[in-house]
Amino acid sequence: MKDLITGFGDQLRHALEIGAKTTLKENTKKIESVLITGLGGSGIGGTIVSELTAEECSVPVATNKGYDLPGYINENTLVICSSFSGNTEETIEAFHKAKAKNAEIACVSSGGQLIELAKENSLNYIQLPSGDSPRAMMGYSITQLLYVLNHYGLISDGFKAELNNSAALVDSLQEEIQADAEKITDHLYGKIPVVYACDGYQGMAVRFTQQLAENSKMVSWHNIIPEMNHNELVGWRTKNEDLAVIFFRNESDHKRNQKRVEINNEVVSKYTSSVMEYWSKGETMYEKTFYLINVGDHATFNLSKRNGVVVEEIDVINYLKGELAKFQ
Repeated sequence: MKDLITGFGDQLRHALEIGAKTTLKENTKKIESVLITGLGGSGIGGTIVSELTAEECSVPVATNKGYDLPGYINENTLVICSSFSGNTEETIEAFHKAKAKNAEIACVSSGGQLIELAKENSLNYIQLPSGDSPRAMMGYSITQLLYVLNHYGLISDGFKAELNNSAALVDSLQEEIQADAEKITDHLYGKIPVVYACDGYQGMAVRFTQQLAENSKMVSWHNIIPEMNHNELVGWRTKNEDLAVIFFRNESDHKRNQKRVEINNEVVSKYTSSVMEYWSKGETMYEKTFYLINVGDHATFNLSKRNGVVVEEIDVINYLKGELAKFQ
């Protein structure tokens, strides 16, 4: 896991090679909306892509993280089914429902049922490399989601340079990233992490909480500014030194959100002494997002060691799947 996190830049470059070598069939439908359906690392990859492409994509991009589909799905919707294993039951059911609605379907997976369904129905698909923990392979999923959007004419090919630049940034600052991850580890160890970020970086924040759960075996929560200023901020009323707050910040965040963070920091600091701000590096939203993802992944790996847990262990998820298998 440590090598996969450190080699995140190589993963992005390899993912670009896979996308460049994949041949997809031309589309004859007019695409009026996009739905990316997937769970876990595949699902949060969809959220991150929807944020990265929000200003450029010519149609709305939504995410779906369940069995059912929204009522608006029709023949003019591009439904991208994303599942690293290819066997995620929610995504498989969503696939069949999208097919029943005659949606345009493309699949992103390493194999399993999803790739087989794509082949059987002569659908576009991009196949990912298999073998590693899905949570460590998100760079592959994100890259191929971008390739699919590009193929359907919804975004330009500018994402390729963005990903190459992001890979170079993560590589060049890897020593600094790991040193900063140690500081975040010290801040969060033995605490309940509370993760805040500004609008546009929800995917990154959720990714961090997911990694805290899976890698570090820690419960945490997140919220987004300014939304949390309209509700959650009122909940800060009781002194609790078990909580450790981290604000992920970007120089490009809206100027009023920058001020909101300052005020929020002042408020929450009355109720816990463990408050930290961490600023991204990079020039573009792509670079900042991938930088923060990488430093967060390193921190959660470090916390797994501090907590004395096996980073790859997911026994409770396997138990859940086993119990569900008994239910028809």
